[in-house]
Amino acid sequence: MAQRVRVHCFTISRDGIGAGEEQSLDRPFGHADPGRLFAWAGATDSWVHRTEPDGTRGLDDYVVRDFSRDIGAEIMGRNKFGPIRGPWTDQEWQGWWGDEPPFHTPVFVLTHHVRPSFTLSDTTFHFLDATPHEALEQAKAAADGRDVRIGGGVTTVREFLDADLIDEMHIAVAPFELGTGLRLWDDPDELTDRYHLERVPSPSGVVHHFFWRR
Repeated sequence: MAQRVRVHCFTISRDGIGAGEEQSLDRPFGHADPGRLFAWAGATDSWVHRTEPDGTRGLDDYVVRDFSRDIGAEIMGRNKFGPIRGPWTDQEWQGWWGDEPPFHTPVFVLTHHVRPSFTLSDTTFHFLDATPHEALEQAKAAADGRDVRIGGGVTTVREFLDADLIDEMHIAVAPFELGTGLRLWDDPDELTDRYHLERVPSPSGVVHHFFWRR
């Protein structure tokens, strides 16, 4: 199978917002409550951070199990890596992900202020001042034939959509509105000129949106 560029398990509110305002070290999603936004995924048996047995099965779990399938590299924006803006004043700080990041692949962080790469467990973070096309070229090489995941946040996903570089996309739409913040779309149907779209509602309340190229 050809190497693909994918978005997977990316969750937004019903009004299209994926991150709130006033992001900080203690509030990675700003005014948005990540516990509420990702409750559907956190309840599943396959949730990467699950420490107790007896998570849910069914559709949500099936989708979460697919999160890391055949992923060889991830691209994320700097705001997903951390809340620091401008030049790096503290290079000892290594992101929100702890000593065991959940990626298990090379991760390419897009930033206008590059810094040396570093490795935590089996994840190596690289920092690039690059266009989406340039970053994707490096990520594909590092992925060694496997797929590249565009991990977010909203601005990064939009940049890769606008550059027409995404092959497949799974967006989970949570059953509440945030009102303000970074918006992925006004209406998912605005993407159907380029993508097929299938909506699948889940008993958890989220509606899974699956996009694939026409």
